Amino acid sequence: MKIEHIAMYVEDLEKTKEFFIKYFQATANDGYHNESTGFRSYFLSFTEGTRLEIMNKPEMEAPAKTLVRTGYIHLAFSLGSKKKVDELTSLLKKDGYQVISGPRTTGDGYYESCIIGIEDNQIEITI
Repeated sequence: MKIEHIAMYVEDLEKTKEFFIKYFQATANDGYHNESTGFRSYFLSFTEGTRLEIMNKPEMEAPAKTLVRTGYIHLAFSLGSKKKVDELTSLLKKDGYQVISGPRTTGDGYYESCIIGIEDNQIEITI
């Protein structure tokens, strides 16, 4: 069994799509639009593994996203090397995204950094 995809609602569908394309080499499908409900979505695929569906609809709510809350808290991307983690973390920081930890080796042995990415969503970058 595997996780086929993870879905998240976003306020700016196009900006979010471009974020994942630019920083995480995602490829997007042509998108879907249900004209009767206003629902729109893209499936983003990565080199391997689970896809990410980003979605938008007119009646969405946007509660504050605290770092320590119940429910899903972050997406994690494995880049394959410390050098790539360091480089991407530096690029994201240079481009104005907040680095909230790392890069560092955690107590359980992971080399990672965490950033506040597009629309205040936490993203973990690891080997």
